[in-house]
Amino acid sequence: MTRLTGRALRLTVYIGEDDIWHHRPLYTEIVHRAHTAGLAGASVFRGIEGFGASSRIHTSRLLSLSEDLPVAVVVVDTEERVRAFLPQLDELVTEGLVTLDDCEVIRYVGRTHETGDTGKTDVKGKKSL
Repeated sequence: MTRLTGRALRLTVYIGEDDIWHHRPLYTEIVHRAHTAGLAGASVFRGIEGFGASSRIHTSRLLSLSEDLPVAVVVVDTEERVRAFLPQLDELVTEGLVTLDDCEVIRYVGRTHETGDTGKTDVKGKKSL
């Protein structure tokens, strides 16, 4: 597991939900490549409304029935690891927006899979599965 605390870099890739890379959603390809690259983690967030460089508004409102909603892929890791990943994004992202922000990681803890311990406790303080 990657250890991550202190200063870090947040990479955010804004793309459309319908963007495709070789018959696969682009956001999926970005997440899988980030995983393969050993980055600390990646999350995909689906927007409900937005517009970008094309100035076309995409919305989830029922009357509009728009597809291609905005999607943000967020990756946080050390500056060195994130910057090493950027050339892959140059290949993948032909339309959209890629931003970098300095951030500080306060806590980064995963689940313990080896023992099956989920780390959850009940109201009486006893471990649960």
